[in-house]
Amino acid sequence: MKKIKKIIRCFSALMLLGVVMLFAVNEYVVLLSGDKFATVKQLQEKETTVDAVVVLGAQVKADGKPSVMLRERLDTGIEIYKAGLTERMIMSGDHGSDDYDEVNAMKNYAIEQGVPSEHIFMDHAGFSTYESMYRAKEIFQAENIIVVTQKYHLYRAVYDAEAMGMQAEGVACDTAVYSGDKYRKFRESIARVKDVGYQVLKPEPTYMGKRIPISGNGDMTNDRL
Repeated sequence: MKKIKKIIRCFSALMLLGVVMLFAVNEYVVLLSGDKFATVKQLQEKETTVDAVVVLGAQVKADGKPSVMLRERLDTGIEIYKAGLTERMIMSGDHGSDDYDEVNAMKNYAIEQGVPSEHIFMDHAGFSTYESMYRAKEIFQAENIIVVTQKYHLYRAVYDAEAMGMQAEGVACDTAVYSGDKYRKFRESIARVKDVGYQVLKPEPTYMGKRIPISGNGDMTNDRL
C-alpha cells in the first residue's frame, strides 16, 4: 500500500510539473511575441515595408474553396499587399498530396482579388508553422515579414519567425468565433511547447529544395499550367 501511495505521489508531482512547464512555456512565447502585433492601419502609419506578407494555410473545402478561417487570413493578407506594405505574398500551406491543396486555392483567391500572379509565391511544403517560417527564411530568403493568421496562432507564428532570424510583425485576422475554438486553442498551447523545442534543436523541415528568392517571380513556384 505504501509503495502504491508513493507511486501516486510521484505521478501527481510529475503531472503538476508538466502543467507548470506548459504554462511557463506558453507565457514565454506570448511575452516574446505579443508586442509585435499591429493593425494594418498602425503599420501604414509607421510606413512599414517588408519583403513579404506570409499568409498561413488552413482548411480548404472539398470544392477547393478556402474555409472561412482561411478566407479571413487571405483577405487580411491581400489588404496588407494593397496597402503598399509589401510587393510580395507567400502562401504557405499543405500541398502534401494531389487531392489536397491549400496553396493553389490561396493563390487563386488572391489573383481573383487583383493581386498579380508573379507577386504570389506558393510554399507547397508549409506543413507546420515551424516549417513555414523555416522555409520563408531559407528557401524564399525573406529577412523581414508580416505574418497573418488568427490571434491565438499568431503568437507562435511570430515567435518562430523571430527565432529563425527574421524581423516579424503580426496582424491578427479574427472576425468570428470558430467551431472547435476551445480545442484548437488547447492544441495550440501544446504546439507552442513543441516549437520552443524545435527552435533549440533546429531540425530541417520535411522538404527543403532550391532557393527561390522573394525578390524574383512568384510564378517560379507554380506547379500548374
